[in-house]
Amino acid sequence: MSGVVRVALVDDQALMRAGFRALLDAEEGIEVVGEAADGEQGVALVREQVPDVALVDVQMPVMTGIEATRRIAADPALAAVRVVILTNYGLDEYVFEALRAGASGFLLKDTEPADLLQAIEVVAHGEALLSPSVTRTLIGEFVARPPDRSTAPGLDRLTRREREVTGLAARGLSNEEIAAHMVISPLTAKTHISRAMTKLGARDRAQLVVFAYESGLVAVRGAS
Repeated sequence: MSGVVRVALVDDQALMRAGFRALLDAEEGIEVVGEAADGEQGVALVREQVPDVALVDVQMPVMTGIEATRRIAADPALAAVRVVILTNYGLDEYVFEALRAGASGFLLKDTEPADLLQAIEVVAHGEALLSPSVTRTLIGEFVARPPDRSTAPGLDRLTRREREVTGLAARGLSNEEIAAHMVISPLTAKTHISRAMTKLGARDRAQLVVFAYESGLVAVRGAS
């Protein structure tokens, strides 16, 4: 990736797009490469421009943000594109579906400008937009959701160490915290995470966390 982070804006609200564009255009090192008003246009825009990051509204006409994310994630030519879902409602079923579809994370539309800029940088450099605190909130949403192993095959592909780091990541631990817990280096922890993601076909840490709960690798406290 070059020094400039290229961003596509996909939202059916023109005012929202204008606000995001004004903020991003004023930031050195970020370039808005285009806008789209629905999911179908968004997929076309991403295919044309191949941005580093696509900010995609979860609910749009013609094609939802979830379906747009699924199509972007399924296109090998767009493997480097990271999708960040925009939502008004925080962690809801739409966000879960988007993470399963291949989104790298999510942001509330009323997020602080500094947080938006930081999020774009984080995702553009290959990290999932799931801080430990956000991951813990995500975990809470899995309470009362029984494991569905049919939707998360591949657990047997992981080594014992890879299962362990995946489970710790799913509990909200950072690479540094995983390293301290397992008495290994942060680089080794990161390597285990990367290998687990590769074996499971997870685009990033966000999907790895979803997998850990859907497969039953991690049991949710309070779940039956």
